[in-house]
Formats: sequence, C-alpha cells, structure tokens
Amino acid sequence: MLEITDEAAARILQAAKDGEIKGMALRLAPYVKEDGSIEYNKMGFDPIKDDDIKIHCEGIDVVYEKNYQDLLQDAVMDFVEIKADEFSFIFLNPNDPNYVPPKKDK
Repeated sequence: MLEITDEAAARILQAAKDGEIKGMALRLAPYVKEDGSIEYNKMGFDPIKDDDIKIHCEGIDVVYEKNYQDLLQDAVMDFVEIKADEFSFIFLNPNDPNYVPPKKDK
C-alpha cells in the first residue's frame, strides 16, 4: 500500500486549505516512461470516482485508478527540501527500476 509521510501530508493539507478544496481527494496518476522509470508529475485534487482505489492516510484521501495499483504498491510519498528553500514531493518506490533505497543512519 502507498504510504504518505507526515511532511507530505502536511503540505497536501495546506494546499487543500489554501485552494479551498472541499470534498476532493488527491489523485495520483503515475505513468511508466520509455526507460521503465515511473513519472509522478500528474497529481492534483479531483472528485472520488466509484471505481477508484481510495486510501485514507495521515488525514487525507488519496485516490488512483486500479491500473496504477502495482506501480504504487509499497511506494512512499514524501515532501523534502531538494536545495536550499526548494521543496518538492518525491516518491521512494521499489517498483521503479531507478529506485535506490535511502541509506540508513547508523
């Protein structure tokens, strides 16, 4: 199942509040690029459809179509500082051929 970190959830909730989004979920629509890697830049708030997979995680509803289930299985969505004052959502996904597990602190 997809996991969302506290940091990512906080940013999503803030975006929903800022955009006055009510009754919608965060929709993810990943796709596989030609090199086999997974792209995640298609996400936004959207109504929940009857045939969506819906998870409630960290206070938010996340939905995606059933055909994305295998791509998102065991993935972690996070919100991190990439460079000084530059933040972005990232996905740590063992289903992506370019995935490198994070190094554990000693």
